[in-house]
Amino acid sequence: MATLDERLKKTIRQDIQSMHAYAIQNSAGLVKLDAMENPFRLSEALQKELGERLGRVAINRYPVVCVADVITALSTYVKLPAGCKLMLGNGSDELISLLALACDVPGASILAPLPGFVMYEMSAKLQGLKFIGVPLSTNFELDEAAMLAAIEAHRPAITWIAYPNNPTANLFDEGAVERIVAAVGKQNGLVVMDEAYQPFSSRSWMGKVTQHEHVLVMRTLSKFGLAGVRLGYMVGAAALIDEVDKVRPPYNISALNAEATLFALDHADVFAAQAEVLRAERAKLLRLLAEVPGAQPFPSDANMILVRVPDSRKAFEGMRARGVLVKNIEALHPLLKNCLRLTVGTPEENTLMIDALKASL
Repeated sequence: MATLDERLKKTIRQDIQSMHAYAIQNSAGLVKLDAMENPFRLSEALQKELGERLGRVAINRYPVVCVADVITALSTYVKLPAGCKLMLGNGSDELISLLALACDVPGASILAPLPGFVMYEMSAKLQGLKFIGVPLSTNFELDEAAMLAAIEAHRPAITWIAYPNNPTANLFDEGAVERIVAAVGKQNGLVVMDEAYQPFSSRSWMGKVTQHEHVLVMRTLSKFGLAGVRLGYMVGAAALIDEVDKVRPPYNISALNAEATLFALDHADVFAAQAEVLRAERAKLLRLLAEVPGAQPFPSDANMILVRVPDSRKAFEGMRARGVLVKNIEALHPLLKNCLRLTVGTPEENTLMIDALKASL
């Protein structure tokens, strides 16, 4: 009888065996500033209200009406453009996978700038699609010439543009983005604008979807303040959304997650106020980081800041030893050598983070 190791080698795809699982850091006992989460918890009054609402959910039934209610509420919240539809995912990660599945035609490929969100490449490879990564410039802007050449050469089914980008936190030059969108359109591909960090961004493509039928806008409520709820959504031309929606698993959004989302949208002003605080804290952090000897912060339109230090491993370990957890991302791409990614936290957390970084340098 075969051992489990022999069985795995025979039954699990070789490329899967060669991959690494998505890494999540242990944050127990630390100030957690590594995952771009909203640091604010609900007030006691809102916790009570949410608990009562969740207690009334009919968890003995499949989620049908409640999910339709979420689609209606989100459509109103984002001011859904005419001729468009909105679909839901179990976090934007599921939507990324569903797009790869829907676009898996013979010879298809997926293209994205690098460094970027790791799930673009992972979803392509899991679906057996070719992935083309185009390096950003040294200041983390799109290399427009290289992007256009790659689009011409590979004719990708999907081109991902994180807007703003993760992990670099910047918004790409608008003119370059427009020209890339046009080039993909001529090749009959799709462009997905990943606006995960929209609550903190100064620009959005939502209002432009009607001008470009091959463009989808994807967002998540994780950065809005519901990382634990796992709900993402995608907007695009109705006919396009209808096709992608065919590969969505039935009942992919739980009734509890749907009700929590409706609750949050009922209190959107609370979460908007939190985002306003975080944008102000981001501006303060950028000023303070610019004054830290040895630290080079980069512009940010998200709730994170990329900073280069003389030795990112030493700084990361030093900050963790002082009770603050950030993300050392230099291993993600050569352009990120000696880079840390800092999540913008509460005013108190940010003070602890700056003090720990100074001490660690």
